[in-house]
Amino acid sequence: MTGVCDLKYRQWFKGADVDGDGVITRQDVRLMGERYIAARGVMPESATARQLTEGLDAFWANVIAPMDQDGDGKVDLREMTAGFRRALADPALYPQQVGPVADCYFDLVDLDGDNRVDRAEFGEIFRHAGNVSSQDCAAVFDALDLDGSGGLDRAEFHRALVEFFYGDDPHAPASHLFGRIAV
Repeated sequence: MTGVCDLKYRQWFKGADVDGDGVITRQDVRLMGERYIAARGVMPESATARQLTEGLDAFWANVIAPMDQDGDGKVDLREMTAGFRRALADPALYPQQVGPVADCYFDLVDLDGDNRVDRAEFGEIFRHAGNVSSQDCAAVFDALDLDGSGGLDRAEFHRALVEFFYGDDPHAPASHLFGRIAV
């Protein structure tokens, strides 16, 4: 992995550390989902909300928790960066590691059910779940919408996340998915 990935992971960490205490816990991971569910006005007991919560629990258990090198139930930036370098080394594993959670977020954000995420929907998910500024959301969306259709379909959404978690191009629009990185 490169320094670019470290910068991207730092941006993700900032959004994932929901309570701002400098560590990610299971509660932070759950709060990411709860924050978004509440912002969307989705009932917490709905099937989609349950699916997101279960997906985030699996993401915690299978990806984040194993990064806890000192066993304190908390993952700091150093542990997370080292863990992402290990866990996210193979893009072929995206469908198991990140894909299910990404699908849940896609389904939640696609309010009109047209199987695409428009600019407003995209902005909402990354503002609420990733704590990204409206300006950054708009710029990233516009750059990701290569065909100018005004929406990202599920495959385009997944491609962006693959680039974010596995790519090392600092100029790729998806590198800034969770906020601008300084290169």
